[in-house]
Amino acid sequence: MTPPDTLAASSLNLLLWVAGQHGADVPALCRAIEFDPATAAGPDARVPIATIQRLWPLVMEATHDPHFDLHLGGSINFATAGTLAYVLMHAPTLGAAITLLCRYQDVACQGVRTYQTPAPEWPGGTWLNLELTSSAIVHPQYVLNSELSIYLAAFATLTAQPIIPKAVRLAYPRPAETREHEQTLGTTKLEFDAPLTQIALDEATLALPIPYANAALFPLFEQHAVALLARLPTSQLPTLAEQVRGEIVRLLKGEAPTLAAVADCLHLGVRTLQLKLKETGHTYQQLLDAVRSDLAQRHLHEPALSITDIAFLLGYSETSVFVRSFKKWTGQTPGAFRR
Repeated sequence: MTPPDTLAASSLNLLLWVAGQHGADVPALCRAIEFDPATAAGPDARVPIATIQRLWPLVMEATHDPHFDLHLGGSINFATAGTLAYVLMHAPTLGAAITLLCRYQDVACQGVRTYQTPAPEWPGGTWLNLELTSSAIVHPQYVLNSELSIYLAAFATLTAQPIIPKAVRLAYPRPAETREHEQTLGTTKLEFDAPLTQIALDEATLALPIPYANAALFPLFEQHAVALLARLPTSQLPTLAEQVRGEIVRLLKGEAPTLAAVADCLHLGVRTLQLKLKETGHTYQQLLDAVRSDLAQRHLHEPALSITDIAFLLGYSETSVFVRSFKKWTGQTPGAFRR
């Protein structure tokens, strides 16, 4: 029997919290969908997508806001969104942040896939696509509207200015009134009954700089990087392997650094670095795995980090690949190691 599609319990809890801020009776909503928040309190807790789908129409009724799904993004403080917020806030531009967002969504979400395709209508621009991938989603309009509102609110927070899409396509029928859609989505260029839900952003928007970082979340990477570097030998002339490990630690922030990137940091050619490592009995992949193993074990001691978060921090595009790698390194799954 195929297991049900799931999402992070924190997403359901967030929806309940915002609903409560809008006057809904949260305990009554939990009882209605047979959800016990106490059973979904850990960072790795998951709930079936079907559960949050049962919640959506109840929330829409309880908040007395017919556009609650479109307003959701405006009720969330993106700066408190933990690991994902840190990664996006430290991207150099909005375009780079969106690339990381798509990478993270592929790891974390089983119900909606977020990805980019070129926008030839606006050279250098992109279509940000939202594709529903779970048959458990029976209220697609609520899901798509809430996702779009959260994304646009997050982009505005990142760039410290409103983000105006060039166009928006929505994969559901046109409602009788579209004024709220225009206001929330920032454009009158709306197309309904589209094959796919998409937002078009032009090159200038993608190039917008992210002007600040979240200092409170910055130590998430740095404390582990510093701790790992402190474990390296402290000779005045570190070995080449030590230098490579140090550069991997410094660069390993949501994306695995390539051999070429590390070679460039060390002012060496790729082939030269490979040969020098081989002379000392090392390969780049062995050193990368060693760093990832050390960092993974440190991250797993942090109760606030989910295994999905850790997989992303270590540059894995799929949690399952991280789990297999960790078991190869330690003989245990990440969950067993954490317990």
